[in-house]
Amino acid sequence: MSDVYDLHIDTDVTVQLSDCGREDARAVFDVLDAAYRLEDMTTSGPQAATGPSPTVWTATFDTAGGEHRKTSPAALSAVVGVTLTGGYHAVDEVEKVLAAGFDVQSRHTVSGDQEKEARLLLASR
Repeated sequence: MSDVYDLHIDTDVTVQLSDCGREDARAVFDVLDAAYRLEDMTTSGPQAATGPSPTVWTATFDTAGGEHRKTSPAALSAVVGVTLTGGYHAVDEVEKVLAAGFDVQSRHTVSGDQEKEARLLLASR
């Protein structure tokens, strides 16, 4: 068994982006994709959407996998609302990666038995 399994740490984090356009969603997901392996995305990707932008973009990242490349600041056209859901340590790690790429403002955090939800606002630096 792996150390992660033995410690009962959930390494997947679901990332939901709200009220943003395709380009801003791509910018956020590109920052996270540089650090972690993308596990699942509910659409075929922000670049594949046609017509009006959806209200929420959702993807799941595995914080234990991936290349963990250094993150560079990314540009956003507007403030983006983000909800992170996953294990405590995993959510904290995703917040650190987002802070390397964006100006991050914490709006609300809810802690459960084994899971944490963090709501953030992201802006360009």
